[in-house]
Amino acid sequence: MVLVKAKGLIANEAEYVARTPQRQVLRFSADGSPAVGQAYRTHWMSPTLSEKKRERLVEKTSRPPELVVIQPLNKEWKCHRCGQQKGDLLIMETPGPSCLPCAGLDDLMFLASGDALLTRRAKAKSARYAVVVRFSRTRRRYERQGLLVELKALADAEREIADQAR
Repeated sequence: MVLVKAKGLIANEAEYVARTPQRQVLRFSADGSPAVGQAYRTHWMSPTLSEKKRERLVEKTSRPPELVVIQPLNKEWKCHRCGQQKGDLLIMETPGPSCLPCAGLDDLMFLASGDALLTRRAKAKSARYAVVVRFSRTRRRYERQGLLVELKALADAEREIADQAR
């Protein structure tokens, strides 16, 4: 702490939330100690940074993580909430996989990757979105397949692109 004060660093406390639709606040210790949590949530910035760069850093550290929806390779999965398998997409929660209707994401529309302009605009216009990934056995990693976005946002983005093409 002495070094922090000597260099005049500026503290910024970020809030970390879970990658689930409920966005629970994460804790950093088993006993939930507030001092430990605050130490991990505090980011230190140099006072020599411009105000604009500081604002950008604060915005970046406070942005919640994207929701991730999975296209499972194994089609024999069951929702831990309703006990049924609804659709070919799931979202992982602590107890296990959950179907999109139970997670509250069934109103979102799948937008396959491939059209970067449409994807960027639909994502920007959608208040809620989720990244869709699928595991690649050959590459041993999850790869993006597209986005789930609100239907109105997708329609607005398509209309905007069509208007610009004229």
